[in-house]
Amino acid sequence: MANPVNTVARSAKLNMDRFAELKAFCTVAGGGGFSSAGRRLGLATSSVTRLVDSLERRLGAVLLNRSTRSVTLTDAGRAYYERALRLLEELDAADDAAGPQAGEPRGLLRVAAPVTFCAMHIAPLLPELARRHPRLELDLRLSDTVSNMVDESIDVAIRIGSAGMAPNLIARRLAAHERVICASPDYLASHGEPRAPDDLARHNCMRFAHGDGRHVWRLKRGEEVYEVPVHGTLTVNNADVLRQAALGGMGLALLARWLVGPELESGALRRVLAGYDANPGPMDVGLFAIYQANRRGSAKIKAFIDLLESALGSELGRSLGSGGLNSPAQLRQLRARAAR
Repeated sequence: MANPVNTVARSAKLNMDRFAELKAFCTVAGGGGFSSAGRRLGLATSSVTRLVDSLERRLGAVLLNRSTRSVTLTDAGRAYYERALRLLEELDAADDAAGPQAGEPRGLLRVAAPVTFCAMHIAPLLPELARRHPRLELDLRLSDTVSNMVDESIDVAIRIGSAGMAPNLIARRLAAHERVICASPDYLASHGEPRAPDDLARHNCMRFAHGDGRHVWRLKRGEEVYEVPVHGTLTVNNADVLRQAALGGMGLALLARWLVGPELESGALRRVLAGYDANPGPMDVGLFAIYQANRRGSAKIKAFIDLLESALGSELGRSLGSGGLNSPAQLRQLRARAAR
């Protein structure tokens, strides 16, 4: 007859092994590699590899595509990762609920955000976030391209777009996002100022490199919408480069007011076609925090988004000098600090 004590011990060891496998796999998938996972877990890389190999053998499925340069999730791995991560987070939440600091956000939070926006509007919040939530570890992934939230293990993505841009995700609107067409006084003195949308065809219109390759600016006045094909000598996937090119007198640029507020105030840039709302795509554009539906109850996601929304205010882009996150003078200081 089997010894009940030994049976319980074997069962406990099996559960511990499964938990170690789960933890190793999620850390590898979330951190992009075995070496970094080993450092985070305090294990040798070979130990992490053995744990993941054991998990794949037990499941009879390949969870990770491995090469000398990268580690990515397979389709099976992606589905398993989403559920496994939820289990680990539930366990952390249970530990928190029983501890003296119940409900406090903790653990790794990976956030994807546009480069310049992060430097100007998220970076200044980091000390306050750390003060409020000292057990929260933030991993910022900065890019002006749209991230794949599952493949890159992103918890929250800050995106500029319309409400329907992520139909399978939760999109929480943080602020309005107003764009303006602007140019330097020198450029306008040499080339004249456009008075109507059709005048844009005669100007050097520098464009942001959208993934769909669109070369149209949309302008709206009242109920009338104008779609104007634009052409120019510069296309770039970084808004701050467009700002600098406009300051240098190269041409017209369609830029977010939060980016060029200081220059508009000082006169270094002048807004044109001010009687029109302008945008390269849909007119109902805002700034959103995007996250997966199964993360709706995450305390760390809520803590980050709540702080960002509070700081931005509800009228970002319309009230930089009166209640937005930063005044134009503060934005100049932040931009200089971010460039160092």
